[in-house]
Amino acid sequence: MLYQLPNGKVISITIDQYLELTDLDIQYLMSIDFGEHLVDPFFASAVETKQNKKYDFDYVSSDEELDNIPDDSVSFDDIIDLTENLDV
Repeated sequence: MLYQLPNGKVISITIDQYLELTDLDIQYLMSIDFGEHLVDPFFASAVETKQNKKYDFDYVSSDEELDNIPDDSVSFDDIIDLTENLDV
């Protein structure tokens, strides 16, 4: 993740490092002039990364699995038998 120091410079740290960051650590990073000034607002953004996403449309392997999906017009009580787990 990117974290901007009070002097305007940006550093890259993990979430664990951010949670352990103290005021003294921030002062030290500023005193050694650590980090860089970013001009590009989309630096390390998901907008820049061009990843090819592949979707598995063949996930349902058979028509039987499709037939077992209940219709939206069927009420929930008709799908679930409420008395199956009761010792009657």
